[in-house]
Amino acid sequence: MKRYWSRLLALVLVVSISLMGCSSPDSLTGDYRQDTLAVVQTLRNVLELSDDSPNKAAVQAEARQKINDFSARYQRANSVSGLSSFTTMRTALNSLAGHYSSYPNRPVPEKLKNRLEQEFNQVEAALRRGG
Repeated sequence: MKRYWSRLLALVLVVSISLMGCSSPDSLTGDYRQDTLAVVQTLRNVLELSDDSPNKAAVQAEARQKINDFSARYQRANSVSGLSSFTTMRTALNSLAGHYSSYPNRPVPEKLKNRLEQEFNQVEAALRRGG
């Protein structure tokens, strides 16, 4: 009987670990258009925060996580890699991620904010056109 219970427990553990490994831990839905717009909105919120905002560190951490989730999910997706919205979005994400990794304690410069806003507008326009 003990042998039966140990095998059953092992089977249950293997199944639960397999199911947990297959689930998506990120905050994205899998719908490219919806995910892209959600990431753009999150990043705009981060860029609009004032330097003395009490939750700035938490919001920046959320933005970094969104950047990582988006990159991990869509980087190798052939269905979106050729879209103009994707290439522009990757450029914006790389610019912001580079700033956060190089200058974690400094605010985002106004010049970079303006360029990111322009790229976000281009991404939204491309998504409206279907690309």
